[in-house]
Amino acid sequence: MRQHITVTEYDPRWPQKFQAESRLIRGILADNCIAVYHIGSTAVPGLAAKPVIDMLAVVKNLAQADGVAEEFSQTGYEYLGEFGIAGRRYLRKGGEERTHQIHIFQADDWHNIGRHLAFRDYMRTHEKEREEYAKLKIELAQRFPYDIDGYCDGKERFVREMERAALSQFDGTWDQLYIAARNVQRDRKLSPTMEAGCVSAALLTKQGAVYVGVCIDTACSLGMCAERNAIANMVTNGESQIAKLVTVMPDGTAGMPCGACREFMMQLDQEAPEIEILCDYAGKKVVKLKELIPAWWM
Repeated sequence: MRQHITVTEYDPRWPQKFQAESRLIRGILADNCIAVYHIGSTAVPGLAAKPVIDMLAVVKNLAQADGVAEEFSQTGYEYLGEFGIAGRRYLRKGGEERTHQIHIFQADDWHNIGRHLAFRDYMRTHEKEREEYAKLKIELAQRFPYDIDGYCDGKERFVREMERAALSQFDGTWDQLYIAARNVQRDRKLSPTMEAGCVSAALLTKQGAVYVGVCIDTACSLGMCAERNAIANMVTNGESQIAKLVTVMPDGTAGMPCGACREFMMQLDQEAPEIEILCDYAGKKVVKLKELIPAWWM
């Protein structure tokens, strides 16, 4: 039986369906999972779509993802390998009446990660293009109700044009920093009195370089926060001016630098008060260092 192509009005339950499935994906990928994003048309409020939850999973290592293919199969997914896109692992669930799709990419594949996020964000913020896309998909679904190739070919040109426009406007810096920090975040038992890695950080310098660090915790007061570890990495490599900073807590949420790290950064550079710090990754909420350390003593 061929896949039946239907396009429906936006369903406000789609984000909840994504959240439920993302928990399943994170459970299977475990520590290899950096992030799971809702992408595609069901991630765009107000956009008519095929009722298929599209998800982008970013992992530290693709080979490790291949190692849990059977676990995905046990939950109803077909694990189809690259399926036409180099560096991807493609999975689908629901047979001919598909319900879910997963696109897995390794953390260093920003080209594919970025273009998916850029297209989603562009559709969310451009009403005219969103309406055009909905109209096109509805027309194609009526013309090709059992021809997925015809349906996809019919929207290919529009999607590519929108992707180019989206990428020209997309600033994925916070996403890149978050992924860079999460990519080095893992527990490390160094000795009976020292462990590291449960908190990570990534910073962007004013020259455009990215440096990462993890926390080092000791049985006394000799430890180091992830932020200062990343800063030490930056200074070692000859830079000293921070533009943006992301700290990632053990649960994957963005965290705030402690008082000592705030003071450390303030003394690092005369322009340090303007450093942007991510305090909410999902909402991309940002504060400046000067807001976290007002009435500084110098």
